[in-house]
Formats: sequence, structure tokens, C-alpha cells
Amino acid sequence: MDLNVTLAGKRELVLKNPVIAASGTFGSGLEYRQFGDLATLGGIAVKGISLQPRAGNKEPRIAETPAGMLNAIGLQNDGIDAFLRRTLPALPWRHTAIIANIYAASIEEFGELAARFNEVEEIAALEVNVSCPNVAAGGALFGSSPDLCAAVTCAVVRNAPSKHVIVKLSPNVTDIAAIAKSAEDAGADSLACINTLAGMAINARTRRPMLGNIIGGLSGPAIKPVALRCVWQASRAVKIPVIGIGGIVSAWDIIEFLLAGASAVEVGTASFMRPDACFSLVKALPDALAACGSDSVAALTGALILD
Repeated sequence: MDLNVTLAGKRELVLKNPVIAASGTFGSGLEYRQFGDLATLGGIAVKGISLQPRAGNKEPRIAETPAGMLNAIGLQNDGIDAFLRRTLPALPWRHTAIIANIYAASIEEFGELAARFNEVEEIAALEVNVSCPNVAAGGALFGSSPDLCAAVTCAVVRNAPSKHVIVKLSPNVTDIAAIAKSAEDAGADSLACINTLAGMAINARTRRPMLGNIIGGLSGPAIKPVALRCVWQASRAVKIPVIGIGGIVSAWDIIEFLLAGASAVEVGTASFMRPDACFSLVKALPDALAACGSDSVAALTGALILD
């Protein structure tokens, strides 16, 4: 079975298989070494990184929901300096694509972060989180408008010309195809669909919200139909590769995303359900491909039968 994936673009990204551990659900990656060999994964998207350390939101930050979970971590991280000094050298960057998920509150900060990573050999790609608020625009999400998304993408691409740039899209928009096209036109090499859906949960007995931030991001199997729809719409709107994210817990889920138009996938909430999920999916994928009558991942991308 040929599990190799090539995410083409001005800066090509080659993966040994389509399974990427999703940002925010796999820590730095080092926390999961006891559950499997990190070098067997297609890629690791590390927890979101900002210029300066962030404390994150007040607790509680996670709440279980039917077929999923809500989180409002608030992008807690130690900042880029600590990541480069302490974490990155211990990751298997020679064998697995290490993807830096970057967060900022302004276009200028995005550009500065991108420039810092541009000369870091160990980083294969940047994943741009446009689901965060633009402070200068009064809190509007960068991914909520084509113009804001394009501005961030341009800043990252301009300042990190040696890196494959992935723009991670939010589903909390009216027309994800329009946002996808704006990222492509601004120079993105690939897209990731989707980030979490905005949601909330209430404890009826205490009459209190279950998250300290009240509203959080919904993930897990509950959002898979939405994610598939977004991948389908985005992949039909652009020529660059799409990475599918949302509710993947089995090899058959991966195949559904491939058929919808994804070239690779990210696995997130499944790692909370069982910490060896990413490793198990890599092992299970060849049998699922064979059952589909295919001998390669690439052959299934966009191969949905419509009649």
C-alpha cells in the first residue's frame, strides 16, 4: 500500500502517510511517546505557539458533550522561545513532519512569528490559526472575512518563504469556500478544514455554564458531517490541497475525508478517547484501503461517486 502524501505547492510538503496529530490535542508530541513511535506518524501539528507565553482561560476548560467535547483552553503555551529551546530538539523532525501551529492577535505578530520560524530547519510547515480574534479589528476573527484571512496569509507567506503554509479554516462562517479561495489567492500552499465549532454547555442542576469561558470549541464525532461538508466545499473551490479535520476515530473516517477531497487528515479528539489513536489509525489504514479496492491514498482523494 502506498500511504505517501505529497501536499503540492510553492513549498512542497511530503508525508509518509496522511495521519497528522492535530494541534491542541497532542501537546508538543513528546507527551505521547509512551503510546507509540512518533516517527511513524505522517506529521505532528504541535500545540498553538505565540510570540509570548499565554496563561490561557480560567477553569474549567474542558467539558464532555454527547459524541464530542468542548474546550476553551485559551491557547495556553510557553511562547516560541521556550518551544525552540526545550521542545523542538526532542521531536523526531528528521523522520516526521513537524508543523508549527501559530497564533497571534495582529497581522504584524503573525508576520513576526513566521519570520522566526522561517530559518528553523526542524519545522516542515506552518499552520496558521485564523480562528483567533484580531485585537486591532475589535475582536473580529481573522478567519471570518476573506480580506482578513488574506491579509494574515500574505503576512505569513511573505515572512516565511521557505515554509509550506497551511491555513486552518474556521467553520463558523457563512461561506467557507470564499474564505478558502481568499487564502489560496494570498499564497497559501494548503488548507486545513476545520477548526472547532463554537458551542456551549450548561449544568442544569447548578444553573452554571460548564466552561469558565462560557463558550468553547466543539470537536469530536459530533462535528464530522460539518467537517466533511466543509472539506467538500473548500476542495471544489481551490486547486491547492486540503487537510480534513473533524471527528476522525477510524480508518473508514479517514477514507470518507479523502473521498470528500482531502489529501491528508488531522486527528484530534480521538487522542483524548484513547491516547494511541493516531498510531492505531496508521496501522489500520492499509486494510481499509484494500477493502475499498485501492492501493494508494492519493487515488482516493476526491474520488467521491456522485451518480
